[in-house]
Amino acid sequence: MAAGDRERAQQQIDEIEALSSIYGEDWCVVDEDEKIYCIKINDCLDQPKWTLCLQVILPPGYPTAEPPIYQLNAPWLRGQDYMELANVLEEIYVQNLGESILYLWVEKIREVLIEKAQSSDPEPDIKKTSEEVDEDDGDDFLLDYQPVQEDPIKMLNYITSESQEDEELPSIHHGNPITDRRSTFQAHLASVVTPRQVKRVLEKLYENKKIASATHNIYAYRIYCEDKQTFLQDCEDDGETAAGGRLLHLMQILNVHNVLVVVSRWYGGILLGPDRFKHINNCARNILVEYNYIPSVEESSKQAGKSKKIRKDNRKRTEH
Repeated sequence: MAAGDRERAQQQIDEIEALSSIYGEDWCVVDEDEKIYCIKINDCLDQPKWTLCLQVILPPGYPTAEPPIYQLNAPWLRGQDYMELANVLEEIYVQNLGESILYLWVEKIREVLIEKAQSSDPEPDIKKTSEEVDEDDGDDFLLDYQPVQEDPIKMLNYITSESQEDEELPSIHHGNPITDRRSTFQAHLASVVTPRQVKRVLEKLYENKKIASATHNIYAYRIYCEDKQTFLQDCEDDGETAAGGRLLHLMQILNVHNVLVVVSRWYGGILLGPDRFKHINNCARNILVEYNYIPSVEESSKQAGKSKKIRKDNRKRTEH
């Protein structure tokens, strides 16, 4: 490693250690190897109204030769608001070329949020939007399902309000992450038999600050109701347009039931297009295979081979 590279690497380490110390639990390491970090920023009120997650990737040339790659994640932040804040951050970078600037960025964003809280601006619209929108994202694959736009926990509160008994929290399993062009996808799975268990699992997952800071937490669940001989099922996009419906459709095709699958995505600054749906579904399918909700490809092939052999033997016996 050249002297300049070593110096930049040390500068990054020093900056990350300082930010971690300053911001404590609001600072989160998404991927140490890829140098992906995020920090939750709010308006400093006792009950914050305006919040934002700044996600950054530190390229090898930062801080002396390259700027950080960043993503601003907030349900209310889009259009003109996003462009104005992005312009402010880029101006700070230009004014401080070659210097570590993440602290300046964080405090500038906090200043903007405080100004919003103190102004007459209405409270933010909490509905998330996706950073990627495909023109060809139709809803033909959604069957009869229409995505729920309300907050998922609030909706589950409504669904489970009639049942007051405290149900046991199911075991939660985590799958192997998939990383593509700096975006990381990871699936989480739990066995569930009631909507209340779905709610409890989601709440438990969101207690993990890394999962809570994900750009999107997409989920779907299917519960088979024995008494009614039908399925209770739902899904949530969490701002990744149509992803929840696709995930539920996959689970329907695989005919899995009494299971909740959540796929977290940490956006890495590079648009993936339709590939993101492939990764979401692959994560989900892999964890369903791992925990025996569906057979693996090898097991399916063996079973198909056995069935073929049985049919062949039956034909031989019939011929004789």
